[in-house]
Amino acid sequence: MELRLLRCFVAVAEEQNITRAAQKLAMAQPPLSRSIQRLEQELGVMLINHGSRPLALTDAGRHFYNHAIYLLGQVDELQTMTKRLAHIERLLRIGFVPSTLYGDLTELLRRFRHVCPSIELSLIELPSIEQLVELKGRRLDVGFGRLMFQDAGVHSVVLRLEVLIVALPFDHPYARRRGPITLEEVAREPLILYPSRPRPSFADQVVAAFRDRNLTPASIREVRELQVALGLVAAGLGNCIVPTNIQRLKREDVIYRPLAPVITSPVIMSTPVGVERPEYDLLLSLVDSIYEESGITRPPQASAEVFRFGKKRLPHEAV
Repeated sequence: MELRLLRCFVAVAEEQNITRAAQKLAMAQPPLSRSIQRLEQELGVMLINHGSRPLALTDAGRHFYNHAIYLLGQVDELQTMTKRLAHIERLLRIGFVPSTLYGDLTELLRRFRHVCPSIELSLIELPSIEQLVELKGRRLDVGFGRLMFQDAGVHSVVLRLEVLIVALPFDHPYARRRGPITLEEVAREPLILYPSRPRPSFADQVVAAFRDRNLTPASIREVRELQVALGLVAAGLGNCIVPTNIQRLKREDVIYRPLAPVITSPVIMSTPVGVERPEYDLLLSLVDSIYEESGITRPPQASAEVFRFGKKRLPHEAV
């Protein structure tokens, strides 16, 4: 049964007149009448009472009309979806840790969408260690995190080494200081650490920065999310070490100060090994263009080995 015959029948049923239905379909009246006759012959039943004015459907015709409307609706929906998919070359599934969203990731995604409007982006907030699992399972195409793992199934590139700063309550005595706050001074007070899980995470990098200098914070309170950590800082329950770009998350009750010595945390882009996609090179190219405008260069990848978990030590002091 041809869809064309269904459309002819529906038009006649709705207009209750052959002439008006033909005009609606932009066709001549005789071919429309023949189409209705052919449909009735195929079904072996009368669908329209041709002697009535206006034209009326038979009981079989009313039943057939309801199903024809549903079927044509499904066909139209299928056509719309197919046309939409034709304009979407690919789906790019991107995982990210929240702190990268306050940095250059937002601008990177904006530029990528401008260059490749036909590629649909699916953004998924995931801790770095969970990104590893999803990348190896090919359920994630790209991950932006802060950890580099010893795993043959994932290829990682360090995009930048982001300087860390300390978040303090707005009325903290150090708030009035012009110069940086030393890590020794931070260690004398309670420390808010995030994320508490899953581990390893950015929290382990912060702990390593203290451990590498034989420092132990007065106390540590672990929370799962950055927003909670800053809320506790604002309440005066401790200080928190965060990436520099977190300053874009403006709060009147929290201030940010530089640290001495300079401590850094990597921003890492990871992709599955064995998957070749031109989008990967494009993303790196766009990162370089953003960094060039800001006077930033990607670090030599050999230096990124110090950020690999599984090694004996994690040096974090910038050189």
